Order: sequence, then C-alpha cells, then structure tokens
Amino acid sequence: MKTKVTLALLLLMSGMSLSQNRDFNLLRQNDKIDASNNIQSKKTYHQFKYIPLSNHTSLSFGGSWRFQYESFINEQFQKSPNQDILWYLNRVMLHAHLRVKDKFQVFAEINSSLIGDKDNPSPVDKDALSINQIFFNYKISHKWSFGIGRQNLIFGSGRLVDAREGPNVRRAFDLAQINFRDNKFSAKGFFAIPVEPRPKAFDNDFLEFDETFTGLYTTTRFNRLNNLDLYAFYQKDDNVTYNNGNENERRTSVGARYFGAYKSWTYNNELVYQFGDFGNQNIHAWTMSFQFEKKTKLSNHIFNSGLKTEIISGDKEFNDNTLNTFDALYPRGAYFGRVARFGPSNLIDIHPYINTNFNKLFIEFDYDVFWRYSVNDGVYNAALLLEYPNTNNERFIGQQLGTIISYKINKHINLEFESNIIFPGAFLKQSNQGDTLYHFVFTTEILF
Repeated sequence: MKTKVTLALLLLMSGMSLSQNRDFNLLRQNDKIDASNNIQSKKTYHQFKYIPLSNHTSLSFGGSWRFQYESFINEQFQKSPNQDILWYLNRVMLHAHLRVKDKFQVFAEINSSLIGDKDNPSPVDKDALSINQIFFNYKISHKWSFGIGRQNLIFGSGRLVDAREGPNVRRAFDLAQINFRDNKFSAKGFFAIPVEPRPKAFDNDFLEFDETFTGLYTTTRFNRLNNLDLYAFYQKDDNVTYNNGNENERRTSVGARYFGAYKSWTYNNELVYQFGDFGNQNIHAWTMSFQFEKKTKLSNHIFNSGLKTEIISGDKEFNDNTLNTFDALYPRGAYFGRVARFGPSNLIDIHPYINTNFNKLFIEFDYDVFWRYSVNDGVYNAALLLEYPNTNNERFIGQQLGTIISYKINKHINLEFESNIIFPGAFLKQSNQGDTLYHFVFTTEILF
C-alpha cells in the first residue's frame, strides 16, 4: 500500500514543472521566485505559490515531502538475529513567506518527521509536529539588517554549523542576529540557543539556557572566484561527555576557510583552533580540513574527481589536565555519508571520490579510510557522543565504500539511492565489533 501511494504521488507531481523555471534552496527562505511569471500564469500552482497583496507586499507558500527507506545490517559492527534491518522515515515541511517591500520579511515553517518499523528511534529520527523556523528580518539600511526568531543555520560548507539535512529532523536555533553586507564583505553576529528535538507534537525546548552558542562569521570576496571566511564561536554547554569524563564545557573556536576555484580546480580548505575549559581541564584542540577537486573532460563528458582529508585532534593523555578532543559543534549529521557511524572528533581520514552527471542522472563513488588521531581517546558518532570508547591501542578504525545514484525527474522530484559498506579495522575488531556493516537508503523528495 505504501508503495502504491508513493507512486501515485510521483505521477501526480511529475506534471507540475513542465513550464517551471524555479530554483529551490535547502533553506527555503532563500528560494528564488519569479514574481512576473507567477502573476501572468493561469496555472493554479502558480497562483497559489505567489500571491501579490499590494504593489510592494507579497505572500508565497511552499514545502517539501521526503520519504526514505533505510536499512542497516550489523549497525554496530555486530551480527544479531534480532537487529532492526529496515525502516522508513517520512518528513513533511510546509512554509509561508511574507515580504514587505525590501525592508521586512516574516518566514514560518512547520515540520512533521515520523519513523516506522524501528524499535529504538534516535532523537533526530522523530519529531511528530514542530515549528522548524519562524523568524522576522528587518533591513535597517542598504547594508545593515537584523533578525530574531527560530531558524536553521548553515555557515560555510557546514563543517561546524549546519542545518543537519541528512537525518530526519533538522537542527534549529532560537536566535537574535545582526547582519552587514556590501559587495566585498559580509558579516553575521548572533546569539543562539539550540533547539533540542523531542518526539511528540510541539514539545521541543524553548529558550533553555543550559547550552548557548554565540559567534561572528565574516566572508571576504577577493574576486568572483576566491573567498575567505574568518570566524569566532563561543559555546557554553553543560553535562558534556568525552572519553575522560563528564563536565560543564566552555569552548571558543576560531577558524579560517579559504575556498574558490582556479582554472579546472576547486578548493575548500579550513583551519580551526579551540580553547577554553572542560571542568577543571584546559581545552586545546584543532582541526585541518582540505578538499581539492578537478574537472576533467573525457570523450566529451565531464568527470569531477576529488580528495577530501581531515586531521582532527583527540585527547593525548587521560590525566594531564588538558582536553585535546575537538568538538565540531553543530556539523552535518551525515558528515562522512548518510551511514553516519563516525563523527569529526579524534579522527584522521583520507577520502577520494569521483562523480559525474548523465543529463538527469548523477553518480558518485567514494572511498574513505579512518584512523584515530590519538590512541588515548575513543571514537565519537555523528552526534559527537562517545560511541566506541578507548579499549585498546589500535589506531586503524576501518574502510568505507560509498555509492550515490540520483535521478532528477524534474525540478520538483528527485530520487536517490545511497549505499555504504564499512569494513572494520583493528580498533573495532579488538573491541568485539568486527562484523562488516552494510547500509542502504532510498530517498524520494518532492519540492513545491
């Protein structure tokens, strides 16, 4: 029955975009809407999508539906006769966007994220009904604006702050912000409180000050292709657990990201240093992340081949009064693929990949190898919780093979299949987690 409903919805939606020329953004408040096309069109969809209320005021609507089948075999690198191997995730998001001239805007978005056939869902699997975003922005002048409300955030390439699109429930913040922007420079200063998702309707946290996040993020555009981000973040978080204990944490992160393109090459490189206090311990942690990609033409077809690599510090000594474990703050939930077994703490990885497009078909193959940076620290999961404690002196964690195949039916509908296989290394094997992990997820997403 579920399959029939899915196919029916796909057939219904597939005719919507025959005359469309609209781009959908991951953060839907940034959608590009062609007002003139919507006003002139006689189609019901266009007339509902964009409603002019006056010469300078408009109201637009939209949303998305994402349905996923996900399967894990040996999810914790251990064979079990009673393991969950197949479940489904269903997410619906609906929004409204009010714009008054170029001065004032209000954006509101509700979310319903559900999961079925999984015995022990995680906090990012289910949120029956919630306000994902509701905020207003006011433009003080041509260069300055401020905003307040609940909002998804993405900074840079999402290494430290991201909306967490991979899991079923996105990450939101209650925040106040002030923004500056001109042709060469932009800056955002903010004070934010992370929203902790809960499974029932409208039961998420509201202004809980046990965890706060403050920062300044700037971007300098040297030219059309080359850019530099400089930023500083301060995180206050209570009852945090690392390999060496549970304490209150006060952590400052300062970083730089240089990204752009040169001829057929693109690059995205980032350095971050962290300091602060974890209980009575001092924090000294860091990371270096590099990505290079080259566009190559073979037989009149374009291929992109690239290399990502990270060195992410872990704790050097258990009793030295210093914590060296890097905290990636609020990163992508699928940092190393949708399988999300390892998070960006105490890690070294080398990640080559190749991808290409065949008209509407996208294909990518990747290979990732993981080691512990410090053998005196454990391995953390995508939520930055200690998943695999330090039980031996082995450094090699494992190897991961991944494949992504997606087909874009039109601008509204995308189908995607992702698979990952992780072969455990010596560290996991000596922790009695030596069975090969298999992961598959099939996604149908409709945007409107």
